[in-house]
Amino acid sequence: MTSGDPALRQDAGANTAGADGAAKAARAAAGLSIVMPVYNEAGGLAALHDRLVAVARTLRERHGLACEVVYVDDGSRDASLSIADKLPPDGLDVQVVALSRNFGKEAALLAGLEHARLGAVLFMDSDGQHPPAMVETLVGHWIDDGYDVVYTAKASRKAESLPRRLSGRAFYTLINWGSRHKIPEDAGDFRLLSPRAAAALRQLPERNRFFKGLASWIGFRQLRIDYEPAAREHGTSSWNFGALLGLSIEGLTAFSVAPLRIASLLGIALAATAFLFGVQILIEALFFGTAVPGYPSLLVGVMVLGGVQLVMIGVMGEYIAKILSEAKGRPVYFVAERSLRRADGADAPVTTSAPAPERRT
Repeated sequence: MTSGDPALRQDAGANTAGADGAAKAARAAAGLSIVMPVYNEAGGLAALHDRLVAVARTLRERHGLACEVVYVDDGSRDASLSIADKLPPDGLDVQVVALSRNFGKEAALLAGLEHARLGAVLFMDSDGQHPPAMVETLVGHWIDDGYDVVYTAKASRKAESLPRRLSGRAFYTLINWGSRHKIPEDAGDFRLLSPRAAAALRQLPERNRFFKGLASWIGFRQLRIDYEPAAREHGTSSWNFGALLGLSIEGLTAFSVAPLRIASLLGIALAATAFLFGVQILIEALFFGTAVPGYPSLLVGVMVLGGVQLVMIGVMGEYIAKILSEAKGRPVYFVAERSLRRADGADAPVTTSAPAPERRT
């Protein structure tokens, strides 16, 4: 038989298809944990859960994929926790992790990642802006195409104000400046990680975490999907300008040394300017007999240098604070309650109330 024999080609194609099918089945067998941080989302949590139930049924029928949802209550002040505790395990397991107080979204994402029981992990917000219907698309690229990280990004920012668009572009330009690994612009937390990508993310030890950067930094096969976020269905967002600015500073100082490089370059620029100004004064005094500028120029120079020095001290202070936080080694979060309800009803509900503090090492 030659290599051009139709029977040989048919056997090779069958073997390839069989290998692909086995790989897809192995990926589906790992299961999927959907992690959802919750903070004051009582108004729409039940309706969102119903949509997740429908998605989980579709995934089980199409891929044979077992699913669970992990609701991480980040110290909500409304009835979010009590509602989450009553959501039915209809077609998917329901796990509720209640943190002891509000630790912030990054801590809630980490808590969900560390409590996820199945292989792949999908992160999405609980305010309805991340469409549950897109979960099927993300899962498909993982199971059928073999991608390890499938992340979403805003298709456009036309609906946002001009200052917010400009500040967002400035943030990504700054954080990627001089960086060996670029963080995709406009990428969000709505993303799926394969079992090995999720395992890699768990290994990262830092406590000052920037999820978007870390999920991109781990590498593996990654795919970007652009989409238009849905309108918020209830309540108002807690991400005002101050909160976004704080998150930007946290991300920059936790994932980039760009502010320190800018401080160094600014110092060099000011030193060069002062040197040239000094040379100009010397030439004017020696060759033209011009009097050296007096009090006004001196005062302006001192104020400029003093302001720049204070800014640079503040930048270094941010990084020193990060070092102090890492050196203290405090846990990122504490769990106050945890419950698990299985869809198959094989086990009775397991509820833990006020356990010993959970420490992440």
